[in-house]
Amino acid sequence: MGSNEVPTSSLLPTIPTNVSSNNLTNDSHCAHWEKWDWLYIMQPTYMFIICVLGILGNVFVLLVFSLHKKACTVAEIYLGNLAAADLLLVLCLPFWAINSIDGFNWRFGLVMCKLVNTGIRMNMFCSIYLLVLVSGDRYIALVHALSRGRMRRQRCAKLNCVAVWVFGLILSIPTLHFRETQFIPELNITACILNYPNLNIGLACDILLILLSFIVPFLVISYCTLKIIRALRDQVVDRFNAENTERKATILVLVVLMVFLLCWVPFHIVTFIDIMMRSGVFGGCDFVTAVDVSNQIFTYLALSNSVLNPILYVIVGKNFRKKVKELMKQLTEKKNDSTGSSTRSQLSATLKTVTTF
Repeated sequence: MGSNEVPTSSLLPTIPTNVSSNNLTNDSHCAHWEKWDWLYIMQPTYMFIICVLGILGNVFVLLVFSLHKKACTVAEIYLGNLAAADLLLVLCLPFWAINSIDGFNWRFGLVMCKLVNTGIRMNMFCSIYLLVLVSGDRYIALVHALSRGRMRRQRCAKLNCVAVWVFGLILSIPTLHFRETQFIPELNITACILNYPNLNIGLACDILLILLSFIVPFLVISYCTLKIIRALRDQVVDRFNAENTERKATILVLVVLMVFLLCWVPFHIVTFIDIMMRSGVFGGCDFVTAVDVSNQIFTYLALSNSVLNPILYVIVGKNFRKKVKELMKQLTEKKNDSTGSSTRSQLSATLKTVTTF
């Protein structure tokens, strides 16, 4: 495959693999563009739905965590930042939805091409490393309970989150640098693509992506999760024990981790297969088509994770539901106090007027 072609993993979402930035690849005889008409119909609709639901859900989570009178726990700080990362992703999706409607003709200019895709890439990195922090926090809370007072401070958690955002931005620099708008004469469009100088740099960036955004954090999360499950199994905690709060938070975290992996593992597997394909290990029209279709489907699955997290908080997170009820009560009381204060002020003014006469 040519060094200038657009790799399957380069876009969220993508145009077919055998579209070249300058020319059709040697697999151009595999191209059947009419088969991709479904992409122009389903993709924008799906992304608009994900965008609306993701904005509503993640803004709701952030409002609950930020407006509640009690300070957030360490786990809630991490989950709040995860909601912010998901919100960043869904805010970028309308640009790609419109781009898909236009047949992948990018109309927003070079700057937005770089910023939108850097935001999507940052979500990939920040989400997984925030989950590393969440799983590490649960590991310390349950496995190393004696040292958690020193290691689980809110100020430390906030600094960890800042470090994750900075780290995510640094790892997204290749996307920021290599993203550009380029005219593709075969499709008569100006596409927003990842234009690596050569195939080796593209492969190196994708390998780095899999290593740092999946394999390394997955190993850490797996280790912590196994220890957490063992600790939950071994501990016999009374229903009214103070540790019950930790257990409830841990169950929510485990469910969030599981759903995240279910959403993202297929995407990374297809990305790895695409790397092998571009390295010449695999080939053939049927295989290329299968990878392209799989990439589209699993990209949608990965994007849906940003909508699922707020739903999980409500369904699984007993503490989160309790916090929502307390917040509603808090806002209601505040409204009543404001109304009562206004009524008392009006009554005072009326009495003052009466006594003047």
